[in-house]
Amino acid sequence: MRIISGRFRGLNLAPINCGGVRPTADRVKESLFNILSAEVSGARVLDLFCGSGNLGIESLSRGASFVHFNDLSKDSLAVLKKNLSRIKCQNYAVTNLDYSACLSRAGVFDIIFLDPPYKEEYGIDALKIIAEGNILNDGGIAVYERDKSFSGEVDGLEMYDERKYGRTYLSFFKGKHNA
Repeated sequence: MRIISGRFRGLNLAPINCGGVRPTADRVKESLFNILSAEVSGARVLDLFCGSGNLGIESLSRGASFVHFNDLSKDSLAVLKKNLSRIKCQNYAVTNLDYSACLSRAGVFDIIFLDPPYKEEYGIDALKIIAEGNILNDGGIAVYERDKSFSGEVDGLEMYDERKYGRTYLSFFKGKHNA
């Protein structure tokens, strides 16, 4: 795992060896940030199931104004803190909360990354909370990573794109009020 572009380009991130944690592959991450390229600079970002911080640190590297990292796993947060200590940046916050508790008090964001454990449906629940709480700014984007295509609907959000990379699917959502 490495930072692909921006001011921390080439930085190798500490690996995460916690059971069930699967970092976003560099190829998927590069494609994701190519899609979001115009959105990241100056954005307020929430990396909700952050693991090692791979997506949030890439966002900081590419000019995000602020990143809120959250994970329930203390092991994941230990790796995140090690990775954050290697960058010269202070515009972030770290919390150790259940995703629903984090969403209820984290604020409003331009980009929200949802990369929960694939075997759980936390991402769908998180999308519902995001929509109900108006946690996305106007024009904001939520990106849900999982191992299958998204089906169904989330009241208040519109899935406007979905991409498949090997066994990984990225589903892109925006608020219906943003449509």
